[in-house]
Amino acid sequence: MKWMRDMARWLLATMLLVFGMGAQAAGQNDYVLGAGDQIRIFVYQNQDLLLDARINESGTISYPLLGVVKLGGLSVSDAEKKIAAGLRDGNFLKQPQVSILVMDAKANMVSVLGQVNRPGRFALGASAGGNKLSEILAQAGGTLANAGSDIVVVSGTRDGKSFRKEIDFPRVFAAGSGVDDFTLAGGDSIWVDRAPQIYIYGEVQRAGTMLLQRDMTVLQALASGGGLTLRGTQRGIRVHRRDASGQVQVIQPDMNDKLQNGDVIYVKESLF
Repeated sequence: MKWMRDMARWLLATMLLVFGMGAQAAGQNDYVLGAGDQIRIFVYQNQDLLLDARINESGTISYPLLGVVKLGGLSVSDAEKKIAAGLRDGNFLKQPQVSILVMDAKANMVSVLGQVNRPGRFALGASAGGNKLSEILAQAGGTLANAGSDIVVVSGTRDGKSFRKEIDFPRVFAAGSGVDDFTLAGGDSIWVDRAPQIYIYGEVQRAGTMLLQRDMTVLQALASGGGLTLRGTQRGIRVHRRDASGQVQVIQPDMNDKLQNGDVIYVKESLF
């Protein structure tokens, strides 16, 4: 019977609204709609107004009774209000209750890749903080402890031109650093590389690979390795460093010299 089919469809719609789908899950009402997004529109107790539609390149859809409606650039909640206002102001319904689900989000998504806890694609929000690099990295669970680099690379397009920007992320939160929390746009990609490493071997207590901390010196690296053995000597310390041409240079460093990514520290045995 028709009324039973209508009831089943409405129950399904209600369940989808409760549990959420796509970009609207977990409170994503701030998701900004854009071209390519597949949406489903429900109007309470009006099954004839149920519509699945894909937002076209001009940001519009064709909706029953209202005709062409521009939804691109609106948050989900604002789009619901716009359709409800159109139905009410057109005297089609007295108190329309409109709900929109984003079934397949194509617009206003960014990709987070590399050394993060939850790599994937994330929706940008309409709120002021929802488009910031820190907000999206937080959604990705942050960088992997002892593995993610401080330097975050953002790439994408602005005004039709490709760009690539390296951001020293910890400096975003440092007072007076002058580094702003970068504003993202749909289609951007975020890459977190592996943290820089150095290698230490020879007459040290704990030889092996270690993370290169910011501004780490030779002395600090040796201390992180437990210091020299009884047979080790500071005069026998050498740093093997690859230059821009790929050639390895052997340097006799000062203890306060700063190390670089990929440096290999070798501590020789004392002859006396």
